[in-house]
Amino acid sequence: MTELGLWKRIKEEMTIWRVGAFPSIVAIALVIILRLIGAMQSLEWLAFDSFLSLHLREPIDERIVIVGINQDDIRSIGSYPLPDGEIALLLKKLHSLEPRAIGLDIFRDFSIAPGYNELVSTFKESKNLIAIEKVLPDKIDPPPILPTEQVGFADQITDNDGKLRRSLLLLSTPQEYKTSLSLSLAKAYLADEGISLETDMRSRTPIKLGNTKLPRFFSNSGGYVRANVEGVQILLNFRNGQERFKSLTLRDIKTGNFNPNWIRDRIVIIGMTAPSVKDLITTSAITSTTAAGQVYGVEIQAHAVSQIISAVLDSRPLLNTWSDGWEYLWIAGWGFLGISFARLIKSPCRNLLAVCIASTSLIVVSYWLLIWGWWVPLIPAMLIFIFNGIGLTALYQYDQALQSKLNARQVIIERTFEIIHNGPLQTLAKTLRYIRDQSVPTNELLPLLEEELEKLNYELRGIYDFLQREPLNQDNILYLERGLELNLQDPLHEVLYQVYSHTLERDFPGFKSLQVTVRTFNPIDDRQLSIEQKQGLCRFLEEALCNVGKHALEVTRLEVICTEEEGWYILRIVDDGLGINSSQEHRGTQQFRNLAEQLKGKYRREAVSPQGTLCELSWRVAKFWFW
Repeated sequence: MTELGLWKRIKEEMTIWRVGAFPSIVAIALVIILRLIGAMQSLEWLAFDSFLSLHLREPIDERIVIVGINQDDIRSIGSYPLPDGEIALLLKKLHSLEPRAIGLDIFRDFSIAPGYNELVSTFKESKNLIAIEKVLPDKIDPPPILPTEQVGFADQITDNDGKLRRSLLLLSTPQEYKTSLSLSLAKAYLADEGISLETDMRSRTPIKLGNTKLPRFFSNSGGYVRANVEGVQILLNFRNGQERFKSLTLRDIKTGNFNPNWIRDRIVIIGMTAPSVKDLITTSAITSTTAAGQVYGVEIQAHAVSQIISAVLDSRPLLNTWSDGWEYLWIAGWGFLGISFARLIKSPCRNLLAVCIASTSLIVVSYWLLIWGWWVPLIPAMLIFIFNGIGLTALYQYDQALQSKLNARQVIIERTFEIIHNGPLQTLAKTLRYIRDQSVPTNELLPLLEEELEKLNYELRGIYDFLQREPLNQDNILYLERGLELNLQDPLHEVLYQVYSHTLERDFPGFKSLQVTVRTFNPIDDRQLSIEQKQGLCRFLEEALCNVGKHALEVTRLEVICTEEEGWYILRIVDDGLGINSSQEHRGTQQFRNLAEQLKGKYRREAVSPQGTLCELSWRVAKFWFW
């Protein structure tokens, strides 16, 4: 392809891309704006919860044991809240089994008789006990006897839909930073592993345990928009499985219905698992054994502790998010991929299939990224990809249909020109030559002119008939003068020979002086040629021969060659007549240059020595590989 042709092709392609570029970029911008104002937040939460609920099943975290006080336990005790003596008895029993840490997820800011003195004594003896307080928004004090380092807050921050997806670890108060129950228990457990807690509130990762940094949650992390970021929070990566933690009841502890090794050197978390107490938190990320979507608070604490110690000791992924810039680049990238699908895949059915496959791939990739610890925007990326991939296909199809109509109109114009040029105009030129040359006696001129004008009249009337039938069969049939029809699905060299034979039968002065004609029509592999290109080659041969018959003077020899030479197919017409020299490039020549460009070949028309004209069209031999 010539440099000019390449530049033309590039401009055409840019024009086509521009058709879909503006609406698609507007759509990308709209999706980004909708995400910025929070319109997609609920959908992104839904996708986040769904992926976590589909997390690969994990084994029980045996480092954590839940002691749940259920409805039967309350019934056997006979009262709620539990008396101080019952809690003291439970703590003594557990403490004797040497757990690494005990978490009491039950508020005890006031005394409940009987057994207050026993509870105070137990609190003083249990140095590995951590009790709870509430600091947001209505405060509940911790047990007054316990020092500050044995207290952790139990507050959780839920989202606008009432569901929990984050874990609050640190809170700032006018006096000090307060630590959550889950972080305090993890700190106590990891201390025996030689791992200490470090905090740096100025850092983007303010909590560090050994070499593990906990990724801080920000107001626009992941699918969130302007979220409450009070304190230091992290996204909660729930543990999944049929049984996440080993669970015991108060009755089990009292009766010894358990293996003591389950408790030794473990974290034990005591909490309420009675529906009547309503210590429930809503989440869709894990299956629940209670009311739909609700999990007991003590189990939430177990998940929060397990997440931290599993990340530190087992390298279990913590949930990270990209910066805003990378997230919107990801969304825009999928939008532009949708544009590419719409532009490059012509068939609507194939496009729909490709979009479905790519959308499924996006879901799978987003799921595995979350499993590996990265929450990426799924909903906005999928929406803009599907809209651009399918919606723009309709736009491109409409534009293509419009261009097809314009192209069909142009084809009719060009074919009409060819018929007029190769028929009536040739007859008119011949008539004018009779008059100008004055080579015919006057008494013979008038009958000759009458004959030519009758012929001209016939040819002009035939144009209408041609236009009536041509569009119906334009894919397969080539129409020549006097109603001759050639089947373009026949081998190309045979069709070209028929064009050659038919054209030489026309009444042109140049053909009357011919003494020698040399013709060679070798078979040509035309599998790579379209019907339009085969038709163009036939018109080229017809036009070149008509030019010889009409314009060449004193021509005695005509050579027509259709063959293969050194990897090129050649269609060459050479005569030895005196041609008409003109620097002006006529419409026919322009058409043949366009045809050569389509074939990625060459067109030339030049004088030959000592006299004559060469007209040649050549294109490369296509190579077909069979495996």
